[in-house]
Amino acid sequence: MIKLSNLLTLDLGGNHFGGNIPESIGQLRSLEELHLGSNNMSGELPSTLGNCTNLKTIDLKFNNFSGDLGKVKFATLQNLKSLDLMSNNLSGMLPESIYSCRNLTALRLSYNNFHGEISLRIGNLKHLSFLSLVRNSFTNIAKTLHGLKSCKNISVLLIGKTFMNEVMPQDETIHGFQNLQHLAIHQCSLTGRIPIWLSKLTNLKMLDLYSNQLTGPMPSWINSLNHLFRLDVSNNSLTGEIPITLMQMPMFKSDKAAVYSDPSLLDLDLIIYVAESSTLQYRIDSAWAKVLNLGKNKFTGVIPQEIGQLKALLFLDLSSNNFYGVIPQSICDLTNLQQLDPSNNHLTGEIPAALEILRFLSQFNISYNDLEGPIPTTGQLSTFQTSSFDGNPKLCGSLLIRDCSSVEEAPMHIISAKECSTKVIFAIAFGLFFGVGVLYDQLVLFRYFG
Repeated sequence: MIKLSNLLTLDLGGNHFGGNIPESIGQLRSLEELHLGSNNMSGELPSTLGNCTNLKTIDLKFNNFSGDLGKVKFATLQNLKSLDLMSNNLSGMLPESIYSCRNLTALRLSYNNFHGEISLRIGNLKHLSFLSLVRNSFTNIAKTLHGLKSCKNISVLLIGKTFMNEVMPQDETIHGFQNLQHLAIHQCSLTGRIPIWLSKLTNLKMLDLYSNQLTGPMPSWINSLNHLFRLDVSNNSLTGEIPITLMQMPMFKSDKAAVYSDPSLLDLDLIIYVAESSTLQYRIDSAWAKVLNLGKNKFTGVIPQEIGQLKALLFLDLSSNNFYGVIPQSICDLTNLQQLDPSNNHLTGEIPAALEILRFLSQFNISYNDLEGPIPTTGQLSTFQTSSFDGNPKLCGSLLIRDCSSVEEAPMHIISAKECSTKVIFAIAFGLFFGVGVLYDQLVLFRYFG
């Protein structure tokens, strides 16, 4: 194969090949496409890879390559557009030479063991549109973001399980991400608040900040993100009430329940990331579900009636917060919902019977609240397991062991017991009062007539 000096594309991906990449790879000087992904290959990347100066694509994902990238002469790969090293055992710091690949549009380093700071020179990658740093050990997220703000074309930035235990940058000088469509800073245990510089990302469509340690309220400027259709801030420590501005999100209110995004995002296997980060897998070509996930925070207050305006939502998670009051009737207007989870709150009252009209509802969990009355027996609600209603001792119906007639009688027994107790107490009090009165009279009479 090495004698094929005019070979333009080498695609051996998706097999069970082992071994390493031979040093002789450097003799394929006309090679433009190298696809070795999804194999069992290992070893270090050869330095001679830098001799393939016509390379536009290097795809080595899902292998067992190890070592650092310092041996590869990236500075000679000026035609390189896509470098995919996802899911290997590569380590070390990113070499400075990688920032010389000025035509790079897609760089995926996720699921490796890279560490250290990312150089400000990453801003030299002016054509970069996709960057994934997920599951590494990088440090100094603020420096990274300041470097990336020069990458004006970046549309997808995935940062998760890296930059661990740092502070969410609050610096308002972080700007320049005018073309960013998907930002994921998740599972980093970052502290601080939701930063105001996010409000400048006017083209943002998907924002994932879940599984950090963010505090403070949901910012009222959230509705300024006019194109946002996926918001996941779950598993943080956010507080306060749901701002009414969140109920005014244009994409959540639109008639269309799915968004058709740039198909090139799917070409970068972004679906792998999304499927991993959400239990909701929505696979219709390049369509994405509209998601609002506020679960596992410390939000309080009532669920606003205005939530019924978010008619395009497919996924609504309000679980494990401190919401109280009744489930608003308007939630029944969310007729596109596939998943609804307000479990583990302090909700009271009855389950709205109109929930039965949510015909697409496939996952429903209302457990561990203080709801009461009968569970609607028609529509989708009749199809769910009893575990969906656990922890609500006042609920009754055919789905549960508790019959509604016995639940209705219980308050009468309680009232009777209270009435009985009241009568006993009154009798005792009257007896004592009467006895004391008689004794007092006798003492007075004895004093004057003794």
